[in-house]
Amino acid sequence: MTETRTTCPYCGVGCGVRAGVAGDGQVTIRGDADHPASYGRLCSKGSALGETLAMDDRLLGPVVDGRPASWTTALDLVARRFAATIEAHGPDSVAFYVSGQLLTEDYYVANKLMKGFIGSGNIDTNSRLCMASSVAGHRRAFGADTVPGSYRDLETADLVVLVGSNLAWCHPVLYQRLIAAKAARPEMKLVVIDPRRTVTAEGAEMFLAVAPNTDVALFNGLLTFLSDTGHIDDAFVTDHTEGATAALAAARLSVGEVAAATGLSAEDVAAFYRLWAGTGKVVTVYSQGVNQSGQGTDKVNAITNCHLFTGRIGREGMGPFSVTGQPNAMGGREVGGLANQLAAHMDFSDADRDRVARFWNAPALARFPGLKAVDLMRAVGDGRVKAIWIMGTNPVVSMPDADGVRAALKACPFVVVSDVTARTDTAALAHVLLPAAAWGEKDGTVTNSERRISRQRAFLPLPGVAKPDWLIVTEVARRLGFGDAFPYRSPADIFREHAALSAFENEGSRDFDLSGVAGISDAEFEDLAPVQWPVRSEAERAPDAQDRRFFADGRFFTPDRRGRFIATPFAAPAPAQMTLNTGRIRDQWHTMTRTAKTPRLMAHFAEPFAEIAPADARRLGITPASLVKVESPFGSAVIRALVTDRQRPGSVFVPMHWTSETAPSARVDAVVAPVTDPVSGQPASKFTPVELSAVAPAWYGFAVCRDEPAFPEILYAARARAKGGWRLELAGEEAPADWVGFARETLGLGPDVEVLSYLDTTAGRFRLAAFSGDRLVAAFFAAREPVEVSRGWAVERLAEPATTAAHRLRLLAGRSGEAGADPGATVCSCFDVGVNTILAAITSGAATDVASVGKLLKAGTNCGSCRAEIGRLCDGHRVEKAG
Repeated sequence: MTETRTTCPYCGVGCGVRAGVAGDGQVTIRGDADHPASYGRLCSKGSALGETLAMDDRLLGPVVDGRPASWTTALDLVARRFAATIEAHGPDSVAFYVSGQLLTEDYYVANKLMKGFIGSGNIDTNSRLCMASSVAGHRRAFGADTVPGSYRDLETADLVVLVGSNLAWCHPVLYQRLIAAKAARPEMKLVVIDPRRTVTAEGAEMFLAVAPNTDVALFNGLLTFLSDTGHIDDAFVTDHTEGATAALAAARLSVGEVAAATGLSAEDVAAFYRLWAGTGKVVTVYSQGVNQSGQGTDKVNAITNCHLFTGRIGREGMGPFSVTGQPNAMGGREVGGLANQLAAHMDFSDADRDRVARFWNAPALARFPGLKAVDLMRAVGDGRVKAIWIMGTNPVVSMPDADGVRAALKACPFVVVSDVTARTDTAALAHVLLPAAAWGEKDGTVTNSERRISRQRAFLPLPGVAKPDWLIVTEVARRLGFGDAFPYRSPADIFREHAALSAFENEGSRDFDLSGVAGISDAEFEDLAPVQWPVRSEAERAPDAQDRRFFADGRFFTPDRRGRFIATPFAAPAPAQMTLNTGRIRDQWHTMTRTAKTPRLMAHFAEPFAEIAPADARRLGITPASLVKVESPFGSAVIRALVTDRQRPGSVFVPMHWTSETAPSARVDAVVAPVTDPVSGQPASKFTPVELSAVAPAWYGFAVCRDEPAFPEILYAARARAKGGWRLELAGEEAPADWVGFARETLGLGPDVEVLSYLDTTAGRFRLAAFSGDRLVAAFFAAREPVEVSRGWAVERLAEPATTAAHRLRLLAGRSGEAGADPGATVCSCFDVGVNTILAAITSGAATDVASVGKLLKAGTNCGSCRAEIGRLCDGHRVEKAG
């Protein structure tokens, strides 16, 4: 077996991966113990990477107007249509929409082509949806998009505050580093601030269930408290900052006023303020709950103001810390992937434009920022943008007002999509599809949330005629007549130019500086170890040169080198009966083009859900496991109800992952309003006023089958891969006239399949089991209420023979009748351990806590992201036993 050191393609933690390829082509994945971001840990998604490499849906060659084409035909067409559009309507009539899934080298070439040589700022990225408010907040406070600290600060802090971050699910390895540090230092404290009581809160000493969109009030009140109680670093504020007086005046809120605004008790607010003020080493970590807001930039600056006021920034164990959502959101920011930036952390000032134009020899360099993501799609819809190239992302699912985005792209005269699959909602609208390299085939660099650059290395051959994104863009640039500026033969060529631009006329004036690797050789690039920027000398790229922090010396990147307090007056959100909050779940990634390939990751949540508080469910007549409709002026979604006291009344949480390929009725971003932060342009995906209503289907259904099932045109359907085949959830407004025929068509059952069926018209129940020889081909269950079938048990039957009549009747019944046969819903994806298995171990006394469950069942012993759920099961049993 050969083994390659590379980097995980999921979240911004940037974990190191060792990918092994055996002689028969089988891939094994393990954590890289030498990588300083993760030290050998991988989450459930990272551990399952080897299971996501199947080629069944890969785009293997270019497609033009639905027909296979050669690269020459496809690229000639792309260049010709873009050139003709620019000639007729100007450079701002075309656009690129790119992705944090691109490598830095891909990003650099795309940005250079659009801004430098086409001459438009119209290149934006799906990172706009996740981290733009952090960028804007950093630039306002620091003068540059600088993350001050390092992951190690989360381990050396005495207090870590998590704001709008479900770290346990969205950045699991970072969360495990934090929890391990707490175990080693019990005096360390964790505070979680979030409208939902997520599993992250299980490890916290304090949980503050703030009302949505009130973070500014909470941190303005903290700034007031710090001032009133004398917790100010006067020397730091006087010598190194500007604007403190105005910021404090705008922030002035009493503890009582903060409590009224946030919905917290005054006692909890005061306790949090005393803890923050009285602890010297504080790190405030924030993520999408802060950024994805109409006030996201102000939220970032309200947090940063508190750290500047106390001088708690840039030193070990202290500072504000933005954790990014995508693997290379940071790399995209470095090369100007956002429409309002130029490369190397420069902007559209006259001096920076002149500098970049001279370096690139690009006299037509864009003069103004381009359109940000939401505005860009509006421009596509109203015809201002007439040709768009979308790279490695799926905006018809992931952007707000997703139905509006779909309509815009459908009407656009020319849409190009570069991706690894044609089976996305966005790819379905493309005039030209270009087959791009996937993870495992790509070669280049990514940058994680702590500014650490890591190599992503190829360990698999390119399938079909797929090409890396940088090469596809380069070949189009040459066809447009810009060949001299795009001479690249390898990712190393691009990286050297990127590094050289960062150093060009810098001399310490800009934060982003890779001068120490600008002259790197091809061999040195191949062997490049993870390194945190800035890298200003060859010595700084050594593996032991770690943990570089900014601003401890009080010098920032503003013109006068002083940090800026930003006034962030609190504006209470408009009242709404219900608000929609969207986000991720533990085992899925974005629109699931990769994670949905593995049954192991689909087992945790196999269908979309809407988390609803019990009080709201009672008020609206919504019962557990029934269906609900979530509706706004922009669209609607029908989703399974999950009634839970972990949800705050008045809010509903729905994951954003499901697509027309996986659950057509549940594209929840169709409901999300296209409201954006006025500074950053980031959509407010955490706060959309909605109406919630109960849905009353005539019937519910559940099925398992060996082959991929069809989607009938009914009220609700959600399909997921399962061990041995597929599983399918259904609900319809009218019962089929012919249940057997409906089941045969949906499950793709041929005439030679033996079928057993049962229909009780009075009770409204139908059951079917289909066999080929002694093997189960499919089973289908329907009822007037949510189907009570042991889903885990039914899925496992696909892999076993049904040799006797009794076995076959059990299949019709939907349960085995044998104790311990049903593992229940998956809790631990890494080792496929279900809730019933864990509960059996706990109730029998064989396991009493998380550690003993792990020892007995292995659950929770790999990535650790299920440990909080296991702990909750253990605690619940102790409460029951005590009662």
